[in-house]
Amino acid sequence: MNDYRDHPWKGVFAATLCAFYPDETLDEPGLHDYFSWLACSKGLKGLVCNGHTGEIMALRAEERARVTRILRETVDQSGRPLKVISGVAGEGSLVAIDHAIAAREAGADAILLMPPHYQLRFGRSSREAVGFILDVAEGAGIDIVVHQYPAWTKVCYTLAEMLEMVKHPRVVAIKMGTRDMTRWLYDYEQLKKAAPRVSIVTCHDEYLLATLLEAGDGALIGFAGFAPDLMVRLVDACVAGDLGAAKEAQKTVAPLARLIYGFGEPGCSAHQRMKVALWLLGHISSPVFRRPIRPLAEEQIERIRTSLVVIGLRPVR
Repeated sequence: MNDYRDHPWKGVFAATLCAFYPDETLDEPGLHDYFSWLACSKGLKGLVCNGHTGEIMALRAEERARVTRILRETVDQSGRPLKVISGVAGEGSLVAIDHAIAAREAGADAILLMPPHYQLRFGRSSREAVGFILDVAEGAGIDIVVHQYPAWTKVCYTLAEMLEMVKHPRVVAIKMGTRDMTRWLYDYEQLKKAAPRVSIVTCHDEYLLATLLEAGDGALIGFAGFAPDLMVRLVDACVAGDLGAAKEAQKTVAPLARLIYGFGEPGCSAHQRMKVALWLLGHISSPVFRRPIRPLAEEQIERIRTSLVVIGLRPVR
């Protein structure tokens, strides 16, 4: 457990939402307040902006850098030694390098590097998959958290590909989103054997307990940007092998997960429900989600409000 506490890339990393005004422009004071609220959660290891939870695909390049800078400034003001990680999504190596450099210059300690999304349609070779990670590692001068996508996609990395990636010293962690429990433990064991320094963190919000009871160095999850203290309690208990404490935390996690994720994977609709719920609870300034996502209907918002009350939370809106 001491290594878990002290290791810079082990622990709970909260993937953050993004605050917008009604006209969809960035709400910078709202972002600062939301980030400040998260920074008060003493168990978090870091905050991650510009992920899918943070609507990276709806943000312009300069906005991604601005969000990163606001996060950096907020963390510095908090006095907490939190890692600042910024998501990077680029269709080519040079574009991704440019975005990674912008994140570094805005104050990020590391980037969360997503695979090129054109490969979701056309696929890729192993040489291209590994080469993309190495291109950015060599070209951007910043540490990398590799974003592993679900096994059903054409961009999910094989174990052999990940074993090549972790050879590079700039690869410090893998956000493991395989969502294939038949692979989870074996991939974890093989990667830790090859590169013990590299942290393997889950992003399986919808079945966090099951994942971490088997293996894991922590979690990088949108759920922690919604209920940070609860997520820290659950993850810490799992890593410590305290099944009783983990199952007790799960009593609150399970109904929240059903409210946010239903019975599926995280996605835009889940992130939108999360933002609305957080707005109802008073922790983010607006429920606005950028287009092309459309606003939730009033009856959907009311169902979320009612569900929060049933769970034992207190909406203020």
